[in-house]
Amino acid sequence: MDGRISNLMQLASIRRYEMTEGTERGLRVLDCDNGNLRFLLNESKALDVMQMYHKGENVSFVSKNGFTAREIAFENRFEGGMLYTCGLDSVGAREGYLLHGTHHLTPARVTRAEVNEEGILIEAEIRETALFGKNIVFCRRVFSQIGSDTLEISDTLENCGTREEEYCLLYHVNVGYPMLDAGAELIDDAEEVIPRTPWAAEHIGSRRAIGAAVANQEEMCYFLRLKTPSVLLRNPKINKTFTLKWSQATLPCFVEWKSMAAGDYALGLEPCTTELDNGFAYRRIAAGEKVCFSLQMRVQTL
Repeated sequence: MDGRISNLMQLASIRRYEMTEGTERGLRVLDCDNGNLRFLLNESKALDVMQMYHKGENVSFVSKNGFTAREIAFENRFEGGMLYTCGLDSVGAREGYLLHGTHHLTPARVTRAEVNEEGILIEAEIRETALFGKNIVFCRRVFSQIGSDTLEISDTLENCGTREEEYCLLYHVNVGYPMLDAGAELIDDAEEVIPRTPWAAEHIGSRRAIGAAVANQEEMCYFLRLKTPSVLLRNPKINKTFTLKWSQATLPCFVEWKSMAAGDYALGLEPCTTELDNGFAYRRIAAGEKVCFSLQMRVQTL
């Protein structure tokens, strides 16, 4: 170790705590700081990323609901957050299923949490099981180098049961103010864009442009077919970019969710295993099989 450093906490740290106030009471959190990026992981909710900050500035969308330990209706508890993992039973809105599935509601069991000279590393397991039924293990690995602008998430889905199982997965990555603001622009190489609603179709020509917040404006949703598994949001107001990359082989579909509504001002960037609505389809995983997924989130100063 560098002789000028008496403790790695001078450069990077993990602090684990339990929330004690209001609707957050009982949530278990890993608060990670690499010196450039600070990211909060929700141990109580599938080790999803609650918030992320770059050099002290917020990157993520947090809804007016905030964070809650309560199991209540989706519209009353959806926090957004930097990452909300959807699945494995359903994604999107499907009759008979919870909106965006139940995976996010499953607590993680942290198996490793450490800081060393390489960076911050957290590993956890999320199990989905049933008597005489499935035995699925979802292993999450979160890593960020000391001083890095990048957060890496590597997930492995393993069927530990004795029969083939169905699954679906959607990574709901949510950007909010000040990273998201009027004048920002989404950059992608979409070969095909399918609007989900007539309102989205009406505004397809400006889907990449981020406007000002407008009271009660309807959300817009687009299904994109991308040449490369990467999108970038550029915000000249704060002189920063946010880049999302993912494993296209296992996450071949992508959804852009754009909400310019005042008080619900958000941009959702969503790699997924399936299309939504009438295009929804499960994937299958054989007994003993593993499937790997990866995400990379990077914030850079221009």
